[in-house]
Amino acid sequence: MDIDLLKTFIEVARTRHFGRAAENLYITQSAVSFRIRQLEQSLGVNLFLRQRNNIQLTAPGERLLPHAKLIVTGVQRAKLDVALADNMRRQLALSGTANIWDAFLQFGIAHIVSAMPGISLVAEVKNQQESTRLLLERTLDIAVLFDLPKVDELCVEPICTLDIIPLSSYADATAESFFDNQYVFVDWGTAFSLWHARNFANSAPPYFRTSTGRIALELILRCGGSAFVPRVQAQQYLESGELFLVEGVPQTSREVFVAFHKDNEQKDLIEKLQQQLQLIGEELT
Repeated sequence: MDIDLLKTFIEVARTRHFGRAAENLYITQSAVSFRIRQLEQSLGVNLFLRQRNNIQLTAPGERLLPHAKLIVTGVQRAKLDVALADNMRRQLALSGTANIWDAFLQFGIAHIVSAMPGISLVAEVKNQQESTRLLLERTLDIAVLFDLPKVDELCVEPICTLDIIPLSSYADATAESFFDNQYVFVDWGTAFSLWHARNFANSAPPYFRTSTGRIALELILRCGGSAFVPRVQAQQYLESGELFLVEGVPQTSREVFVAFHKDNEQKDLIEKLQQQLQLIGEELT
């Protein structure tokens, strides 16, 4: 099966739009349509329900999607492994959720690379479910997460704890006005969402939701507003007077975990990477 056809299928399924898929793949929209037709013909099924401004996966399309992702990931990993074998270098695959990259990994990735010479490091943004699946398939070596994956085959260990604090772009913001003036909800994982729901059930709904602190910070810095953000991510703006800690609003924290497969053959590299992550955590907290 042509890997380019599967890549195109995955991108159309992700964007639900042939034009945007074409832009992301740097090909024409007609090429996207042609590839999807080729794939459908080779499988003998329709993969999408095509309606104006509404593209949905069919039942066969839904069944194909996880297999397509697995095949594409496997081929990419195989190419890297072959290239690395030729150069006698070892490879380590690391992933983090978008909010983990914003709040933690971005501050230490250069340190990790410097501390592990001779290692080809693959670092990607993956959601919790995909990271867990790839760990179980052993196409991913280590994942950094806020929420514990409850899977027996995985080892999960804490790295550090990040303080999540209430911030506002308005110096006169109070606990009473925190949620009423362009509050941005940032998804810091399941435990944070549950804490938020328990403590602020009667508050006004957010006017914007995002899964990354970077977007929240950029929005409230440009347009004004408030959000819960890790202290380490907001420290420079607190020091410059661009953002303000809102007194009286409850604060929380999130523990950062690493997860890896119990039977991973690269235990020595995983332990070294884990040590570097712990050092980063100590420096940040």
